[in-house]
Amino acid sequence: MNILVIGEPVNLQECHHKFGDKHIYSRVDEHRDAEKFLRNSDLVFDFIIEEEVHQFEIYNEYAATAFINTCKVSLGELVHLTDHALQSTIFGFNGLPTFLSREVMEVSLWKPEDEPRLRKICGDLKTDFLLVDDRVGLVTPRVVCMIINEAYYTVQDGTATRKDIDLAMKLGTNYPYGPFEWCQRIGVKHVYELIEALYDDTKDERYKICPLLKKEYLKS
Repeated sequence: MNILVIGEPVNLQECHHKFGDKHIYSRVDEHRDAEKFLRNSDLVFDFIIEEEVHQFEIYNEYAATAFINTCKVSLGELVHLTDHALQSTIFGFNGLPTFLSREVMEVSLWKPEDEPRLRKICGDLKTDFLLVDDRVGLVTPRVVCMIINEAYYTVQDGTATRKDIDLAMKLGTNYPYGPFEWCQRIGVKHVYELIEALYDDTKDERYKICPLLKKEYLKS
């Protein structure tokens, strides 16, 4: 399978690790450079659409099959930009750093009738998947980033240190990483921007960003 990765070198590495080396991979940094690869690509993994939302129109111009990183922007919002004139078959996926390597790939549908095609693709990629609603934050990123935000509030209030919080979460909940370890792996930029997108989408007070997290984001 010819797989085009739109994103950074680390995203290409994650695809290699997740799907193996039997596929042929190409990578571009920007969507405008992707056009010359789209016609010959069987599958696209777009990790950076939230950086270039206006470039989503390429999926109207080409009949591609694409997994779109919809942690910070939903498929519905993206398709709305094209006036629903979409040539490609698209799926949302959890493309935040470290999450693609999980055993189960988190996926959302734009059209319910595309589910059989999704099953076929995931079978070819030899990966399990879990269907989730097309909402900003999906499921796992929403939960993990909320925990990280609350951990920042705890440190800001002087209740516990970062080291203590990480250790307590790993021992008490059997999480693979503590909140601050996870934040470092995901990147404070992604964590901040995802929570910001959640608040914009829901106006729910739970997603108000901790000032300490915002301070670190502005320094990053």
